[in-house]
Amino acid sequence: MLSLLPYYLGQGLRSLRRTPVLTGLMVLSIAMGIGAAMTTLTVRHLLSGDPLPGRSQHIYYPQIDATPSEEPRPNPLDMLDYTTAVDLWRAARADRQALVVDSPVKLQAPDSGEPASMATMLSTTADFFPMFQVPMAWGSGWSAEDDERRARVAVISWDLNQHLFGGTDSTGKMLRIRGSDVRIVGVLAPWRPSPQFYTVAGGRFAQGDTASYYAKPEDVMVPFFTGLQLNAGNFRQFTCWALPERPGHLENSPCVWLQLWVQLDDSAKVAGYRQFMDGYVRQQHELGRIRQTDNVRLPSLMQWLDYNGAVPRDARLQSWLALAFLGICLFNTVGLLLAKFLRRSGEIGVLRALGATRSMVFMQCLVEAALIGLAGGLAGLGLTLLGLWNVRQQPLEYADMVHLDLPMLALTFALAVAATLLAGVLPALRASRIDPALQVKSL
Repeated sequence: MLSLLPYYLGQGLRSLRRTPVLTGLMVLSIAMGIGAAMTTLTVRHLLSGDPLPGRSQHIYYPQIDATPSEEPRPNPLDMLDYTTAVDLWRAARADRQALVVDSPVKLQAPDSGEPASMATMLSTTADFFPMFQVPMAWGSGWSAEDDERRARVAVISWDLNQHLFGGTDSTGKMLRIRGSDVRIVGVLAPWRPSPQFYTVAGGRFAQGDTASYYAKPEDVMVPFFTGLQLNAGNFRQFTCWALPERPGHLENSPCVWLQLWVQLDDSAKVAGYRQFMDGYVRQQHELGRIRQTDNVRLPSLMQWLDYNGAVPRDARLQSWLALAFLGICLFNTVGLLLAKFLRRSGEIGVLRALGATRSMVFMQCLVEAALIGLAGGLAGLGLTLLGLWNVRQQPLEYADMVHLDLPMLALTFALAVAATLLAGVLPALRASRIDPALQVKSL
């Protein structure tokens, strides 16, 4: 059968050339379905991918309910209060751990001549950089000792370095944050995790408003306790169960506003850390600070993203609509192929009379359908690139990240050919069952 493949290809090409209008309609139908489906699937693939491939299964997000309510809650709040977060961090029971909180800040570079501007600042701890494999263009992150002594050091983003220092190595230079000078010890390489997983929280309460999950990384990063000093009064509380005595100063307030990430390299360490959390909650319950002793969670990174609905709802809906549109295009192609093959009933009857088997007729029709799928895939690729370009023009946080990578490119052609072959099975089967006697008799 394979030896006849060149013959089938030649016959298929000649058949397609004989009906250029019908061939063009089928190719256009497949191309439009593939273009719509692959554009939306590529966006969803980007938004729902693993932000830390090969490492996400070792990253966990501790949750403890410190609210004073006696009523049972189905889940803890999405963030931690200061006392709980710092206690867990200081216990150092994980392989690595990082406190995380972001805030708006006013900054400038004294020697750049640029005026002060508003930016975003991430206050975190030293393990943030190795735990999340943050790429560095120059310099490095700070040390654990810098965390403890509240060192005035900072790591800045690639974009901020381009803006303030023209893209040159700025390590060792000074940056002024709210009137205080800090020394730059590192500059990030271009880095855009998708989503920006380390600040994901509140997706359930925001009704799927996840635009901030795909924002660019913060402009400047400083040691956690240094950030609390530099930007005191400008941190936002996530949820409070009482009014803070000093709004914005949240160290000992009745609010949750911090996130803690831990790295646990094997299942035994995960079980051990969970036991440690349970023991900590029981201890704090005895001290009267924590009421809910059984509301403890330790989701992995991917579980946390799924829980918060990190994939925008409109991306999910558009994917289903695009696949439905592809299905409609396939049904249209089935009809066109069926009409095309049945119009050749006389030709097929003669072939059968001359000795062609049903399987040979079936394969010839299927190869012709595959050629249409290949042409539709090429045209669909062009429409996909056009669709992705259109997405990049939209005012979306993730618009500049949208591109067609090699796996999705391969999927485009595979889906086009497979879809057309599937659409061609019924018409090819119908053509192979044409009775040669009746067709020859009618000639």
